[in-house]
Amino acid sequence: MAGPSTSAADLAPRRDELEPIEIASRDEIAALQLQRLQWSLRHAYDNVAHYKAAFDAAGAHPDDLRTLSDLGRFPFTAKDDLRRHYPFGMFAVPREQVVRIHASSGTTGKPTVVGYTARDLDTWANVIARCLRAAGVRPGMKLHNAAGYGLFTGGLGVHYGAERLGCTVIPVSGGMTERQVRLICDFEPDAIHVTPSYMLAILDEFRAQGVDPRQCSLRIGVFGAEPWTNAMREEIEQAFDLHAVDLYGLSEVIGPGVACECVETKDGPHVWEDHFYPEIVDPVTGENVPDGAIGELVFTSLTKEAMPVIRYCTRDLTRLLPGTARSFRRIEKITGRSDDMIILRGVNVFPGQIEEIILTDDRLSPHFMIELRRGERLDAMTVLVEARRGVEEGAWAACNGDLVQHIKNLVGVTVEVRTLAPGSLERSVGKAKRVIDLRG
Repeated sequence: MAGPSTSAADLAPRRDELEPIEIASRDEIAALQLQRLQWSLRHAYDNVAHYKAAFDAAGAHPDDLRTLSDLGRFPFTAKDDLRRHYPFGMFAVPREQVVRIHASSGTTGKPTVVGYTARDLDTWANVIARCLRAAGVRPGMKLHNAAGYGLFTGGLGVHYGAERLGCTVIPVSGGMTERQVRLICDFEPDAIHVTPSYMLAILDEFRAQGVDPRQCSLRIGVFGAEPWTNAMREEIEQAFDLHAVDLYGLSEVIGPGVACECVETKDGPHVWEDHFYPEIVDPVTGENVPDGAIGELVFTSLTKEAMPVIRYCTRDLTRLLPGTARSFRRIEKITGRSDDMIILRGVNVFPGQIEEIILTDDRLSPHFMIELRRGERLDAMTVLVEARRGVEEGAWAACNGDLVQHIKNLVGVTVEVRTLAPGSLERSVGKAKRVIDLRG
């Protein structure tokens, strides 16, 4: 399958355009990390009551950190810790020094609140600019920002980073999909930032309007805020003739901008280790696992003033890999989270596995949803998936049977499949909701 017509090499930054730390030696990076880690632990301990109590209970003190490996002596931080201290109890500076507040949606409980000093916002803009440059975006390019603005970190975070890089930002935000397509056609942006699931909704709208998405101006897509597979990457790249690059982040750590793929390799996001220290731990035991082993991703902030996070458990499942296009280590592309895992009759199932299987069938679209319900004796799972346009309804039964068999062979569970007409499933303008749990 041919790739995008614009060469990734043509989009990649020259070596002299990179910051020196991006191509520094591992020894130089480690020395900077140790210095900043010692500061961050002390800052959290001295200024956040939760961290002082947690460190004391674990018998750990900031002075105990003499090497990077000593970080394992310190306790983890979980999302529930942030919720318990809602709204501002995790701030490490007086509230008057917090110049901006963001928060999660809070759909499963109290939202998690994050704060930023002026210096934090400056750091955030810098790491986003670094991400966009790595993705192939250049000063002077137009960036169509279709991420939500407001308390969600995605829209404003990327907005200011793109301006820092020297881009012309088109702050469209999410929703009004028909207008998204019109503005892309009229304003001719070079790049777009959006969730991958909403990019699929934009693709549907291009086709509904009879506009060829491959003829639009977009050459770079920067996608994040939800797990997405390499199969989804290929789907988007072929549909739009662009390079689809993975941007990683989470609000509790800073927002988008914690890590990003480099367009010339697209082999997993490089972590900006001068600001965010990564660990991979066994999600059951909490013990560190060696680089290259799969586990849960944990982050400690190295430079955040308003709200430092110490060993924050992300629930994202991945592994740490050596750097390629940059000296910083990479994380393998995240396609699943421990809290997205479905345990069905003793088998672990991730929505990303289902997505990859669906995208191998040319008769099926990428739009799908999983329903879980109680059976008489065992839990049951139904996969609802839309047929691609042009696939006759008479072929849907065969689609159902084939997908049931492929999931059984590759995942190891028997599910029900219902193929639906195109446009049947609700489209997301932000993070996709893939699982509906009806088990009560």
